Formats: sequence, structure tokens, C-alpha cells
Amino acid sequence: MNCSVRAIAFYLPQFYPIPENDQWWGRGFTEWTNVAKARPLFRGHYQPHLPADLGFYDLRLPETREAQAAMARQYGIEAFCYWHYWFGNGVRILERVFDEVLASGSPDFPFCLGWANETWTGIWHGAPNRILIEQKYPGFEDYRRHFDFLLRAFLDRRYVRVDGKPLLFIYRPHHIPECPRVLEFWRGLAAKAGLPGLHLVALAPHAEWNPVEHGFDAGTIQISFCPLRYLQRVRRKIERQPLLGPLVRRMIHKPLYVHSYRESIPGFTKRNVAWEYYPTVLPNWDNTPRSGRDGVVLAGSTPELFRLHLREAVAAASRYDEDRRIIFVKSWNEWAEGNHLEPDRESGHAYLEVLRDEIAVTCPTAQPARSATHSSAGILTSHMA
Repeated sequence: MNCSVRAIAFYLPQFYPIPENDQWWGRGFTEWTNVAKARPLFRGHYQPHLPADLGFYDLRLPETREAQAAMARQYGIEAFCYWHYWFGNGVRILERVFDEVLASGSPDFPFCLGWANETWTGIWHGAPNRILIEQKYPGFEDYRRHFDFLLRAFLDRRYVRVDGKPLLFIYRPHHIPECPRVLEFWRGLAAKAGLPGLHLVALAPHAEWNPVEHGFDAGTIQISFCPLRYLQRVRRKIERQPLLGPLVRRMIHKPLYVHSYRESIPGFTKRNVAWEYYPTVLPNWDNTPRSGRDGVVLAGSTPELFRLHLREAVAAASRYDEDRRIIFVKSWNEWAEGNHLEPDRESGHAYLEVLRDEIAVTCPTAQPARSATHSSAGILTSHMA
């Protein structure tokens, strides 16, 4: 039986304390800090999202990572796409989880990397002008160092491949100076390392931005709900007015933008894209745990509506050959954005069961064996802050 689609879930490593978060947000901060303090902001608002089976886990524990992989495999996820932070000049953050996965060989579950190349600011925490750590692009020597790190992952037998080529996802491709030249440089380094090439996937900011014209092989499209930063600026400008400001602050308690999940999902999957397009699906969205009333909420998500969303994405992906029938799932564990497949106390395994029904039943190769097969062909998530 042929595999219908390849479901790759974005994986956030922000669930263990690090010195930087201690400094910025207080000692012991993790994403669970935001999740646990969330409260409903309007009638029918589902908050907080509290984890069920896996609990408030610590990603420093290998047992937790094993349990996540076992659950993902059971429900048809082929691989995790670990968010990878390289800010230039070798500066990394939240690197422990993936480094341990790479070094230990465990869990024996496929993976790829997504370079989250974005400056971290305090925008989701009410401090939009506060730069926490800046994304820099120092030049080609740094790109070489970056590739040397990536190569260690590319050579792992678990790494996801397309036509034998390691898949690398880039979050903000349009931020990279001379992007086509940088990607060509990396392809050259890959060839020198004995790889058959790279399969480079961009998060396109909109459907008119053609990834192929910028040096990529394929892309997905940014799912957006509203001009959030513009609305934030407008409201803050009003709130600074001496007469209107206090009144607005007292009256507006709901999140900045609440929209219907049912009404939004038809626009999430694109049908008439001129380039190789891998759909992104999301079970839900609600980042009010991070940003309170500055947040964005997709209200009314249900497993059955997610099923409709997923079917549209499967149909869009099915036009490609087997290796390229890729769907990205946003996300496996973005708890403070409300988009998680991991079970919560409200829905349990319902969203995972939908995924299994629509993908896993016809995709028996969504197992580590796929990566092992690929290994013979060559050498073997504002955003966050």
C-alpha cells in the first residue's frame, strides 16, 4: 500500500528552564508558566489548556521525549520538525533537547530541523519594542559554521529526506540577505560532504512569494488571521490618549482579535499555487496565554472541523509523488499558542484520532523505517518570544 501523505509536526523545545528565560521572565520560566496562568477572557473562551497524558513535562528527561515519539508514531505522525535557533556567530538557544536527541540516538523517531531565524522580542508579552536576542546574518563564514552544525543532523539515519535529500525548513526566508546565494552555498557544501543535495522548504509570507525564485525547492504559506501588529499599534495609540485611554482599558477585556475557526479554515489551504506547495494544518490557535488581550483566538475548533481542514490539505498534497506528499502540522506541542496535538484534558486524543483516521490508516510507512530507507540513498515551532 502506498503512503498517502507524510505528516511532519513542528516541535517546540521551550519546556525546560534556561538562564536566558530566567533573566527575561523570572527564575524557572518555561512555556508551562504561561499555560498555567491563562484564564478565559470572554464567554465560552476555552482556557487554560491543561495537558493530559504527558502532564507538565520537562524536556530534559529522555523518558518524556520517548513518550512523545511513541504517541506521535501511534497516531500517524511521520516526523518531528524541531525548531532550531541559530542567531549568527554561533549563538544558539534551547539547543539541549535536539543535541541530546542527536547524540543519544533516542528516540528512534524521524526528525528534521526548522531554522527559526527571527529576532526574539517581547511582543507576545506586552513589550513589542524590547529586543531579547537579535537574529543576525554575519556573512558566509557564519553560514559555513551553521552548515557544519546542520551536517551532523543531516547525516543521522533518522533525518527526513525527500528523494534522498535532507529536508531543511526555513521560517523567515525573506529575512536572509542574498538568500539564493546562501542556499546555493549550502548546496555546494552538501555536495562536498557527499550528500545528494538538499531539499529546502520555505515558509512563504504569502502566496505570491515564489520560493523557487528565491532558491528553494518547495514551500508552505504563512497562516495569518489579521494584521495583528497594526491593530496593536492602533489600540496602544488610543490607550495613550488622556481621555479615551482609561475608558478603552476598562471596556476592552477580550483578546485583540477573535475569529471563527470554522470560517477561517477554508482559506488556510491554497489550491492554485504555482510552485511546489506543502500545506500546513493547525488544530487550533489561541496565544492569549502569552499575550493576554493582545492575543489572537480562533474560536470554536472541534475535532470534526479539524477533519475537514485536514482533508483539504490531504487533497492538495496528493497531487505530488509519494516522497513529496508532505503536510506540516502546526504543531505537536505549542501549548501557549493553543495549537497542540498532544492530548489536553478537554479533548483527550480526539484530534490525534482524526489525524490517524485521515492519514495513518493509509500510511503504514509512517515509521522509523522510512528514514532508514532514505539513508541508503546517501550518507547517513514569533516565532517564540
